[in-house]
Amino acid sequence: MNFQELPIDSRLKTAISKAGYVKPTPIQSQALPVTLQGGDVIGIAQTGTGKTAVFAVTALQKMIHGPKKKARTLIVTPTRELAKQIYDNIKMLSGNTGIKAVTIYGGVSPKHQIEALNRGVEILVACPGRLLDLINQKYVSLRDIEVLVLDEADRMLDMGFMPDVKRIVKQIPGEHQTMLFSATFPKEISSLADQILDHPVKINVGFSNPAETVNHALYPVPFYLKTGLLLRILEKTETDSVLVFTRTKRRTYRLEKKIKAAGYKVTSLHGDRSQNQRDSAMKGFKQGIYQVMIATDVASRGLDVDSISHVINYDIPDTVDAYVHRIGRTGRAERKGDAFTLVTPEDNKTVSAIEKRLGYSIKRVKFDDFDYDAPQNSPQTRNKSEQAKNRHRRANKGGSGKKTTHHKKSSGKKSSHYHGKKSSSSKKNYQGAKGKNKQHHSHSKS
Repeated sequence: MNFQELPIDSRLKTAISKAGYVKPTPIQSQALPVTLQGGDVIGIAQTGTGKTAVFAVTALQKMIHGPKKKARTLIVTPTRELAKQIYDNIKMLSGNTGIKAVTIYGGVSPKHQIEALNRGVEILVACPGRLLDLINQKYVSLRDIEVLVLDEADRMLDMGFMPDVKRIVKQIPGEHQTMLFSATFPKEISSLADQILDHPVKINVGFSNPAETVNHALYPVPFYLKTGLLLRILEKTETDSVLVFTRTKRRTYRLEKKIKAAGYKVTSLHGDRSQNQRDSAMKGFKQGIYQVMIATDVASRGLDVDSISHVINYDIPDTVDAYVHRIGRTGRAERKGDAFTLVTPEDNKTVSAIEKRLGYSIKRVKFDDFDYDAPQNSPQTRNKSEQAKNRHRRANKGGSGKKTTHHKKSSGKKSSHYHGKKSSSSKKNYQGAKGKNKQHHSHSKS
């Protein structure tokens, strides 16, 4: 089967051809014959397998026929990034059909979303929270929905959206087509599918496993040497498009500074960034302005960049499913990719679970030119704040600061956290710095 053989409008075929779609992926070749006939589908497929085209083409074909400027398709997805990328795909594939879509998500003013709704659209691409808000405010009605898509259903479960999803589904009356896509299929998703789908065809493409095009490798390392090893990996890697995952926003910020100091073009993506900052980071990473992106799991489902060559887990994810989702960022659309994971002895249990899922032992990699036995308090493992603290101690003892001229000189304001004397106005900051230093003692060697 190829796309030109599908029973769809000629305008869609033209748009599909312009978008570069030639040979359908496994999920597309199996699902489209069912969905284009109006059948319900459960698609067990991870990100990057081409599932977005399945529900986008299906919805567009149905929207071409029937009333316009009414919300007749609803696509529910967990993150803002994913909603925007689905919207971009729909816009690309809709060609000159005149079908309109709108994204509905929080974190931004609803003004433009409401204006688009008032003008009339056929397709809603929405995150659960903002959608319910607009439904409650009477800006959105789901009474005309003919196609319902739940994308990344397991991620919505992980993020606590399932009660909202169930409330949304109850708002959709009458008969409608439902497509549910999920990278994994836990019992909660199975139960939901039983409730909302009508005799669905279940299509399983690589159930719960990473893409076969991904090459896996583990890099054993003591916790305090992880940052040094990450920099060494980057030195030995083509860094055109590298995605690095961390567990915390604070660590993301710290790693971004250190990688930038090493000479790489780097950006970050995490929950504390504004929508404009997130959009700018993703756009820059897609366009190759940034070689490296440091991200928390907020990006593990939302980042749609086909050309990511390497995913590096600075911190191993907590679960096997999270590992699958993270490394789904590379090896997309049957391209080759690499997934590197830095592991400490504490990670052995998770490593065993990942290897059990994969069905084989992942290769371990060590560099001959990296000192894995470097002492924890050596200059190469000490973070910058600790070095600054020690410089101030030496200065207070009459030592010269000239030996550390390669560091930025500390101003009085910046160094007040470490002096014995404190003004009342700086007391709060001093206490905060003490708390940070305690945390650095156990973690910041990374």
